[in-house]
Amino acid sequence: MFSRGAAVLVYQPQWGQVRNMATLKDITRRLKSIKNIQKITKSMKMVAAAKYARAERELKPARVYGVGALALYEKAEIKVPEDKKKHLIIGVSSDRGLCGAIHTSVAKAIKTEISTLSDAGKDVMVVGVGDKLRGLLQRTHNKHFLVTFKEVGRKPPSFGDASVVALELLNSGYEFDEGSVIYNRFRSVISYKTDEKPFYSLDTVSGAESISIYDDIDADVLRNYQEFTLANILFYSLKESTTSEQSARMTAMDNASKNASEIIDKLTLTFNRTRQAVITKELIEIISGAAALG
Repeated sequence: MFSRGAAVLVYQPQWGQVRNMATLKDITRRLKSIKNIQKITKSMKMVAAAKYARAERELKPARVYGVGALALYEKAEIKVPEDKKKHLIIGVSSDRGLCGAIHTSVAKAIKTEISTLSDAGKDVMVVGVGDKLRGLLQRTHNKHFLVTFKEVGRKPPSFGDASVVALELLNSGYEFDEGSVIYNRFRSVISYKTDEKPFYSLDTVSGAESISIYDDIDADVLRNYQEFTLANILFYSLKESTTSEQSARMTAMDNASKNASEIIDKLTLTFNRTRQAVITKELIEIISGAAALG
């Protein structure tokens, strides 16, 4: 058996060194991942900048469609009768994210509009242009959705796309009395504003009191004009929304790249300090061992 005075050799592992090595490995792994993320955000910023330049160039001639489409509504002073209760809201967004609060601002405006119109006793239905909008409103306002159009935002919008949306709405079987298009209006590279444009049904336009001032307007001409006006407003809204989205994505990716640079600088400083502490501790242990043996 062991004697009472026998010396027992106890091995104590260098937990501090193991912990520091693990910390260095974690910091190195995190630095690598953040640098990869920064490369992605910089690439996305360059792509968004190219798309933004094209969208802004195409926006100027498209604004003529939006202004001209509303000229008849303003001149004829169209007003919806109080007994007309059906209101259609068209929300314009896209299928892609990583662009700040572009989609959230449209969804918030639609929620406010639904609440206001519902309190006034009107029947409200929503048409979503872009899958992101449905994702934001599906949980709370799913019963108000009439139809959703996907594959929006992958390519620059054209008048053909707006015509398809307008045709589907008119052939959907839902007879609305008035409606509004909610979209993001482009103001500058760093600024946009959620705006709203009205549109009306054929019965509402033909029943306006001041429509009689226009000569030679029969039912067919008015129907064609109403369909063309809806397509014009949608085309204008899609162009405004696309330009706002690309500018917001460019700004968001620029901010993300700057934040990644700050995190990389902090992690590099932490890595250097930790590595220096490990080296200093190892030198102290070597010197202390050599002194004990000497």
